[in-house]
Amino acid sequence: MKTIHVPNLEALPEAARQFVEEMGDATVYAFYGEMGAGKTTLIAELCRALGVDEDEISSPTFSLINEYRSSTTAELIYHFDLYRLKNLEEAFDIGAEDYFDSGALCLLEWPERIEDILPDDTVKVEIRVNDDQSRDIIISDPQL
Repeated sequence: MKTIHVPNLEALPEAARQFVEEMGDATVYAFYGEMGAGKTTLIAELCRALGVDEDEISSPTFSLINEYRSSTTAELIYHFDLYRLKNLEEAFDIGAEDYFDSGALCLLEWPERIEDILPDDTVKVEIRVNDDQSRDIIISDPQL
C-alpha cells in the first residue's frame, strides 16, 4: 500500500507523477471516493502525466468511456465514468470485460457499480478528503 498526500490542487501534477512512477505492469485501476473527492481531476492529471494532450482530456460522464492515446508512448488509455450504470448488465453491454482484457490502461471512476466483474489484479485507489480539504491517495496493489 502506498499513500500520496496532496495538500492542495497545485500539488496535484507532482502527485500524479508520483502515482505514475508506482504504476508497474497493472492495467486496471479502480478509483474510489465520495462525490467531489477529485476522481475525475486526478484521472485527468494522470492522463497528462502519461502524455495525453491536454485538449483531448474530458469527463466521460455522458459517454461512459473516453479513449485517449499517449503522445509519448502511443499507449491506449480508457477512462470510465460508471456513475450512470444502473446494473451489471449495462457493463456487459458496453463490453467492459473486453476493455479490461485488452491490455490497455483502464482508469475507472465509480468501480463499485461493477465490482463483481473487476479483474483480480485490479489496483484499488482510494481518494480520502481530509478535514483541511487536502487529499490522500491510497494505492492498494494486489500484486504487492
